[in-house]
Amino acid sequence: MLSIKDLTSEEQDPKVIEKVLPKVQSFCTSNEEIQYIAVQKNKLGLNFSPDCIALTNKRVIMIRPKSFGLSLDFKDYSWLNVADVHMKEGVFSATITVKTTSGILDCMEDIPKTQARTLYRFAQEMEETKKEERRQRELEDKRAVAGGGIVINTPSSSSASQTTDDPITKLQKMKTLLDSGILSQEEFDAKKAEILATM
Repeated sequence: MLSIKDLTSEEQDPKVIEKVLPKVQSFCTSNEEIQYIAVQKNKLGLNFSPDCIALTNKRVIMIRPKSFGLSLDFKDYSWLNVADVHMKEGVFSATITVKTTSGILDCMEDIPKTQARTLYRFAQEMEETKKEERRQRELEDKRAVAGGGIVINTPSSSSASQTTDDPITKLQKMKTLLDSGILSQEEFDAKKAEILATM
C-alpha cells in the first residue's frame, strides 16, 4: 500500500493527499490498489480544495470537492470501459481527458505537467492491458450469441441430423462465424479441411 510520502513524490500537496487518500481507500474493492494520485494546480490561491485524479489497478477516479471542500464528489470509470486517456499540455499545466467505450468524456484541467505525464503513462499501460481483455470478452459474447460454440452432429431428429451432416451447410455456418469474427482465419481453415476430408 502506498504511503502519503509515496503519493507526494511529484509535488502533490500533502494536505490534499491526506484528505483524499482515506476516502479513496474506503471505496477500494478487494485486490484494488491505489497506484497514483494527481492533484490540480493551485491557481493563485483560489483552490481551497483542488480536484484530483486517482488511479487504481481497476479504475480511474475523478474527485471534485463540493460545498467549499466540505465534501467530495467521486466519479469512477473502470479500466475495462476506458477507451482512451488523452493529455493536452499547456504552458504551465495539462488537461487530462478520459473517454469511455460508450462515448462519455470527462476532463480535468490544470494538472501539473509532471503529474499529468506520470498519469498518462500509467493510463496507456492500463489501456493496452484492458484492450486485449475487452477483445476476449467480445469474442466470448459473440460465441454465446452464436449458441455457445459450434455443435455438429446433434442426433435430436433424423432431419436435424441430415442438415448438420451436410458439408455445404457446415461450411456456410463456418464462413458466417469467420465473417462475424467469432472464428479466426486459422480456425476456419482447420475446420474447412476437416469437413472437406469427410466428403
